[in-house]
Amino acid sequence: MAENKIRLQKYLSECGIASRRKAEELILAGKVKVNGRPAQIGDKIDPKKDTVAVSGKKVVKKKGNTYIMLHKPRGYITTLSDELNRKCIAQLIEDVGTRVYPVGRLDRDSEGLLLLTDDGEFANAMTHPTKHVPKTYRVTIRPTITDEQITALMTGIEIDGKMTMPSEVHVLHREEGRVVIEIIIYEGRNRQIRKMCDALGLEVARLKRTQIGSVKLGMLKQGDWRNLTDEEVHKLMTAASMDRKKK
Repeated sequence: MAENKIRLQKYLSECGIASRRKAEELILAGKVKVNGRPAQIGDKIDPKKDTVAVSGKKVVKKKGNTYIMLHKPRGYITTLSDELNRKCIAQLIEDVGTRVYPVGRLDRDSEGLLLLTDDGEFANAMTHPTKHVPKTYRVTIRPTITDEQITALMTGIEIDGKMTMPSEVHVLHREEGRVVIEIIIYEGRNRQIRKMCDALGLEVARLKRTQIGSVKLGMLKQGDWRNLTDEEVHKLMTAASMDRKKK
């Protein structure tokens, strides 16, 4: 007869409770019970017969689509496989429990918030050219940036034969040899911020996406992922339905 049992941490991951690594931490902390008894690392359960609870709350396998955020580190490419054997984000989301796809991209040298899902409608709403969900980036410029260059970033720059939409720019920190700015853009063209900076002769030393719509990267550690809440998904879809195109 076929083995119906799976590892407890895999089940918790598939239910959207936590990644497998985080699930192990919950088990070790004594927060997970199987059929009323404290769970142990290595336990297997039959999802159809066994009852699992975390912090006293019964775990129910998640139905419907999956939406996650990943803190992509520098050095990883936004793809699920790579014929050149480069590091790719698939290595960071092996324990998601279902196949998800990146929503948009972050280039290899960029880092920060990346959304992934198996919901095609959601992905389209986030990336379609007619939608203008704001994306916030923290950019380190070397050695400095002038007021004129900031104004140019805000008003629009021609890249690839087309003007960029107006953006918001705020100087966060200045010191000798570098300036940290925050840029909010309302479109998602390929390597847009790097190309905008290149057009102005600005050197980008570091580029990190910190927020999409109202969803913030927060304290999520590099290389880790978590499920989006229903409220976060709703807010992102609402942002995509708004006409944010600047006049």
